Amino acid sequence: MSDQSINPQLFELQDWQLVAFSAALSERMFPNFALFSRLVEFGNAQQLRQILNGVWDKLANTGAKMNFEVQLDKVEANIPDLEEFSMYGAFPANDAVVALYSTLNVVLVADAEEAANIANLSRECVATFIEVSEADDQLSDEEVVRLINTHEMMEQEEAFQEEVLARITAAKKANKELITELRALAHNEGVSNIGITDSE
Repeated sequence: MSDQSINPQLFELQDWQLVAFSAALSERMFPNFALFSRLVEFGNAQQLRQILNGVWDKLANTGAKMNFEVQLDKVEANIPDLEEFSMYGAFPANDAVVALYSTLNVVLVADAEEAANIANLSRECVATFIEVSEADDQLSDEEVVRLINTHEMMEQEEAFQEEVLARITAAKKANKELITELRALAHNEGVSNIGITDSE
């Protein structure tokens, strides 16, 4: 789960590709925040949805304008304080908002390190979910690591990240069709990286 999982490919990407990769991972994590937000009446999921839409619009070059620097404060205001919320759901919600915050940073200054952080954050989110939901006290640390690394959900996460990378590296530049497909892939019919959905 550590630095060796940071994908060296990220450091070869163009600026728009780093943004697209970051946006796709944020999109896939978004339901984790949306559901938490609705259940505990915290934050403004609709506002964050619009900001993430703004990132996709920028990638697709729709002409819509958004000041991403101004949005950073709005996103930050939605990060749940993990000391305030004792329930597990606050953790993936927190990850989702931090991912979006980092995505905006990548929009402002394309940084492979920041994109790699998002990739690791998404993996950690999945790992924690598997540990919380399936590991028990009887397992040794090695067994927990094996459980996580061989778990279907982690395999899906790795496959998703690889698929996003494959699609963006195959394209020379961002085009509307690619971004639309990438967005649909990441949206995953509203199901998050840990299988959460916020459809009422």
